[in-house]
Amino acid sequence: MIDWKAIKDLHTTKSLEKIVGNWYGLDVLYVDTQGRVQFVQEPGYSFKSPFLKLQMSHSFGHDWLEADVEKVFEFFNSSSEMSYEFDAFFPGTYGYSHKVVVDDEFCGVVIAYPYFKDTSTTEEVENVVKKVVECGIGQEDAKVAVSKIKKFAGRFYDEMKELVAIVADEVGTFHHEISKREARIMDLNSEIGNKYRYHNLIGKSKKMQQVYHLLSKVSNSESTIMIQGENGTGKEMVAKAIHYNSPRKDAVFMAVNCSAFNDNLLDSELFGHVKGAFTGAIKDKKGVFEVANGGTLFLDEIGDTSPSMQVKLLRILQEGTFMPVGATQPKKVNVRVVAATNKNLKEMIAKGEFREDLYYRINVINVALPPLRERQEDIPVLMDFFLQKRCEEAGLPLKTFSKKCLEKMLDHTWPGNVRELQNEVERLVVIAGEDKNITPDMLSSRILESGESHGHAPSHSGGSFLKGVNTNGSLKDALEELEILMIREGLKRCAFNKSKLAKELGISRAGLIMKVEKYGLDKRAQKRAAGE
Repeated sequence: MIDWKAIKDLHTTKSLEKIVGNWYGLDVLYVDTQGRVQFVQEPGYSFKSPFLKLQMSHSFGHDWLEADVEKVFEFFNSSSEMSYEFDAFFPGTYGYSHKVVVDDEFCGVVIAYPYFKDTSTTEEVENVVKKVVECGIGQEDAKVAVSKIKKFAGRFYDEMKELVAIVADEVGTFHHEISKREARIMDLNSEIGNKYRYHNLIGKSKKMQQVYHLLSKVSNSESTIMIQGENGTGKEMVAKAIHYNSPRKDAVFMAVNCSAFNDNLLDSELFGHVKGAFTGAIKDKKGVFEVANGGTLFLDEIGDTSPSMQVKLLRILQEGTFMPVGATQPKKVNVRVVAATNKNLKEMIAKGEFREDLYYRINVINVALPPLRERQEDIPVLMDFFLQKRCEEAGLPLKTFSKKCLEKMLDHTWPGNVRELQNEVERLVVIAGEDKNITPDMLSSRILESGESHGHAPSHSGGSFLKGVNTNGSLKDALEELEILMIREGLKRCAFNKSKLAKELGISRAGLIMKVEKYGLDKRAQKRAAGE
């Protein structure tokens, strides 16, 4: 779709419009593919043609213009011609139209309008006046307006048509260049986005970049990998990223949550069973180790396995063999194991709850996933990703987060990590409904309360610290004034070390930076530093 406003604001098209208007007394009209004439009905539009101005002042003026546009589109839709001269609504007047084409696609029309031909007789001119008067316009106004319509002949006529063609070409060329630029921006965004991604993992923080760097090194190996991180940090996504960037990517990826089964069921789930092994075992069943043969098996919450299960896991990791429940012959498989836990296995080893030999067997390579609260700079990136994804899935126009909403999100500690953030964004899309902008009042109460509970005053005596705060007026204004004072004084005290101050105030560094920008405190600091 052509951005006609941008086209009209171009210096080139402005100059061409001026030439056509001043020399020929014609209006240059832009019409989109839906037949809508741009700009002429906007307040303050400056008509070059007194006749068109008079026409458009009539209550049916736009309808008359639409009738001419329909005539033009009927012609272009049935013809391969690039230009078309048409009889206008008022018999005896003419318009000249030229197609706008971008990449061989019909994208609109440029029209120069209205004029007489050099063959127009006095009688024909008088008939135009008569027709205008019949439509309810005063005779004197009609005579004056019609007298301003110019006649075209010879070179003057050819030059007019050439100028209209140049305008149409300029529109097409500009739109083509804009499309190329937008495509390039998308490519660049994709390139930049890839720097912040590894498979479906997203994050630009230093800690996540370190994780990506480690994953890129270990994916091609066959080593067993241990992923450690809190619930909701994306351990299974890391396991999938390892699998789909490894030589095993064309084989199966299986995932089992060890905490979801009791010991007997987990045994059957992992290693399978033979018919008759226990009540209900009516046929042989393959376990996930056998199903994942040649591929990757993700064992989540491995810290929840029993000592007896740990012995079986150690055996299959060391020897590649296992015994299905009720079987008499072992089976051999080639499976890469990626394990994960949110527990401290070293503490469990000390308490005798986890086998030390299994720990070292699964912890050949350790991937530690940082909690979301330790990588706040990733929060806006993740928010935008989840927002775009949810809006696309729901078939909605892309929404935006208000600055205040983003600030509140940054202040939250996200105990549920990325999973909690994703759920909150999906909830906000639903709550926002038709609203394009997502505002703080739409946030969950726990996030609003979290931001409020983390703010605390630095260690100053309450009386002296509050001297600079105006306690009159609204509570909101007073709180904002207090916030400014606390941040300004804190910046001085911490020598403008924002990380230190953010920790002291109990908010994220990104949240502090947004508040500093909001209140313009950096500028004040620079002025003081410069001695102004």
